[in-house]
Amino acid sequence: MAALLLLFATAAAGAQQRDFLTQIEADKIREAETPGLRIRLFLSFADDRLKKFQYEVTRPSQDRNRNARLNALLSAYTGCIDDAAGLMELAREKQQDIQDGLKEMKKKAPEFLSYLEGLAGDARATSAYGEMLEDALAATKEAIEELKKAEKEIAPPPVRRRP
Repeated sequence: MAALLLLFATAAAGAQQRDFLTQIEADKIREAETPGLRIRLFLSFADDRLKKFQYEVTRPSQDRNRNARLNALLSAYTGCIDDAAGLMELAREKQQDIQDGLKEMKKKAPEFLSYLEGLAGDARATSAYGEMLEDALAATKEAIEELKKAEKEIAPPPVRRRP
């Protein structure tokens, strides 16, 4: 019975970590105290994935695993953006203060979208990582739409003025 409980607990712990996050990143997300901070963390992780992707794309390589790496980086980026958008949606429904996360999304998402759209025009991209690129573009556009909804529905916190 104890072995069965241990097996279940281990499986549950493993299921909590996203496959696109490192253990350290997952710990940072778990330890973040506010949804706004979690959104900012997911955006920084997405930014990191895109920077790694840019590096891989620009360097010449004859490596057979290059396309798999590029697809994995785009998939990880998409996961981070999806989770950030999901947190915005949840915070919007609960009327939580996520202004710092919204500011970061407003700053980063257009940059991400611009870069991804530039890639979409490259014929080489469509053959190597086209499907993942389409997913990344769709996730970024959905995140921007969620940002617009959140900005409309979540009131900024009151400004305290000193007399």
